Amino acid sequence: MRALFFKEINSFLNSLIGYVFIVIYLVSCGLFHFVLDSETNLFYNFEADLIPFFGLSPWIFLMLIPAITMRSFAEEKRTGTIELLATKPISDLKIVLSKYFAGVALLIIAILPTIVYYYTIFQLGKPVGSIDSGATFTSYLGLILIGSVFVAIGIFASTLTSSQIISFILAMFLCWFFYDGFERLGTWGTFKSFDYVIKYIGMTSHYERIGKGVIYLRDIVYFISLIVVFLYSSLHALKVSKS
Repeated sequence: MRALFFKEINSFLNSLIGYVFIVIYLVSCGLFHFVLDSETNLFYNFEADLIPFFGLSPWIFLMLIPAITMRSFAEEKRTGTIELLATKPISDLKIVLSKYFAGVALLIIAILPTIVYYYTIFQLGKPVGSIDSGATFTSYLGLILIGSVFVAIGIFASTLTSSQIISFILAMFLCWFFYDGFERLGTWGTFKSFDYVIKYIGMTSHYERIGKGVIYLRDIVYFISLIVVFLYSSLHALKVSKS
């Protein structure tokens, strides 16, 4: 599993895929938070915080993460290397986990440079250091968790098809639906007494609660449960495709 994990990491970093993901994410964040004249510009805030950054990042990940995960299994199926991989002395579970953890590792590598944003706001606050460091830390945790769910969704979508385009579209839709779709359904009031339950299924409320600086066990369990569900579904889909 370790060898396959590093193989996946190298496949990201030895090609343009990994670097394009990191560069697009950092450039997008830089433009929206420091250059463009918009409400996401960190300098336009009256308080020293990174709320616009943590609000925008999931939307960027929603488009970028499906792009890096779409080839995980779809490309293996298209080229026939999935059959070669099946002959290796490694279980399907380890194959899925290796690809998943490689995607999460790339996600964390992309997020790490944004600590510069925290340092910048920390120094520019009046007085210096007035930023809520605790809430910033938990927001980073929430961002990693939501990105990790997106990776799991992307892996799952890739196991369903040999087409990278279909994998990308399906993953992007599922990421959006779990991040914003359930929240919108619950807000419309269509299901009345079930609106709270529908909102709870979505990621938005859990992500926002973590961003307030308070970590509830139920929110952590929620994100981990979603990851487990999609990885298990990926494992099942992979076994079906090989049978």
